This record gives sequence, C-alpha cells and structure tokens, in this order.
Amino acid sequence: MKVGYAGLGAMGGPMAMNLAKHFDTVVWNRTTSRAEAHAAEHGSTVASSFAEIADVDVLCTCLPTDVEVKAFAEQVAPQMRDGAVWLDHTSGASAGSREIAELLAPHGVRYLDAPVSGGTAGAEAGKLTVMIGGDEGALDEVRGVLDAVAASVVHVGPVGAGMAVKAVNNALMSTSLWAASEGLAALKAAGVESTKALEVINSSSGRSFATETLIANNVVTRKFTPTFAIELMAKDVKLATSVLDDAGVDGKVIRLVEELNWAAVAEVGEGVSHTSVAKVVENQSGVEIS
Repeated sequence: MKVGYAGLGAMGGPMAMNLAKHFDTVVWNRTTSRAEAHAAEHGSTVASSFAEIADVDVLCTCLPTDVEVKAFAEQVAPQMRDGAVWLDHTSGASAGSREIAELLAPHGVRYLDAPVSGGTAGAEAGKLTVMIGGDEGALDEVRGVLDAVAASVVHVGPVGAGMAVKAVNNALMSTSLWAASEGLAALKAAGVESTKALEVINSSSGRSFATETLIANNVVTRKFTPTFAIELMAKDVKLATSVLDDAGVDGKVIRLVEELNWAAVAEVGEGVSHTSVAKVVENQSGVEIS
C-alpha cells in the first residue's frame, strides 16, 4: 500500500514518520524544504508535484483548516486513483468536511474526517486517538494505516461527525483549563501551594487532563511548552460553537470559553502555549500558580 501525507507540522511530521516505518510513504508540504528534511531523516519520499502526492492508495492531510484542505483537494482530486481513501486529520468544520467529501466523490475518492487527539507526544509515540466520520467500509480498508499512528480509533458517525467530536473535546479541555487555573489561583491566594492542591484534586472528583497533565507539566513548572498554540485552541472552541449552532443548543458555557480564549490571544499573542491562559488568570488575580 502506498500512502501520501500532506502537511508536516507539529502533528503531521511525526505521524508521517510513523507511517514511513510501515508503508511506502510520499510526503508533501507547502514549504518543500520541510518535506526534504523529513525524507532525509525518516526515509519517506518527497512529492514534487500534485500528481506525485495524488498517486497513492491512501492520502492523509493535516493542514491548518478545512479551507486549506478544500483548496488542496481541488488540485489533487482529479489526479487520484479511483477507490482511493482520503484521511483528513485536520481539525476543521463539519460543514467543510462534507463539502470536501462531495468534491472528492465524483473522482471515486472516499473521504473520512479523522481528526486526532493526544498532542505531539502521542503523535511521536504513535498513540493518538482518532475519531472517524464517514463510511465504515472505507475505514476498514485503512485500519492498518491508522494503527501505525493511533492507539485508539473510534468511528463516531457520518462525514463531519469526527470534526464535531474533536471540536467539542477540545472545548471541554479548554473549559477545564480555564476553570482549573482560576481555582488554583484562588487557592494559592488562600495560602494553599499549587502542588498540594493538585495532589488533592488529582485524586478526587475535580481531576481532569488540565489538572493532571497541562497545569502540572506546564504551569506549575513555568515551562509553558508550545505544543499546541493558543490561537489554535481558540479556533477549535469556535468550531465547537458551530456544532452548538447546528444542533440548536444555546451553550452558554462553551460560548463564554470561546470569548475568553480570543481575549487571551489578544493579551498574550499567537504562537504561545494554550496553557498560557493561566498567565491571563495570573495577571488578573495578581497570583502566580506555581
């Protein structure tokens, strides 16, 4: 089986690395030098044209948004093999996924929206969680490809469902991060050391990924490692509000979290860790969570 991978960013690069261990893997990136470096280090092959990245059995994409995926698909789809499967690991909008699927269908290409969760560490270890929207028959054909990058693959519904689940998941993560930062700042002001507070919380009902991993590893340590940019978190929460809109759910909490995230981006700037929302809480409260 020949696999193509387009988009070698923080997540796409290591995912393509793991694919290259098991499959004949062709890589494409808007900045060609990144694809060349990937090929030199991991044994993949550089696609120097759309025709070369299209000549695969399975094409994976991990681009900034569904807008870029659609533009890429318009160039690549006419040159793809009939029966090929497109695995879209981009975090995009459900409606965008459906549009891409409709664009690909006349060319005999089957589309699965397949966003991932697990961060760069999960991508490097090949232990991601993948939430799949689309035809289960197509999914069965590419399970071997997904097994190279994921520890868990869950079919969640029709095309667009994977993107919806990913958006809501990240909105919940962001909500937990904001709430935990506020709570820990208040506890620190009350004389409770953050490490002690986390020890209790993480063995109690208030624990979350935010308290167990994000705050413990990034905020208390003051590392704020930029594995996931704050503006991308804001984008994903905005996508979650679109899911709410489509369902007719008011969603006051998630909409408030979206507002908080965009305000945080304005305050701390782009490109920094999403855990930097804790810095916003610290600035507002005058208390350092450490």
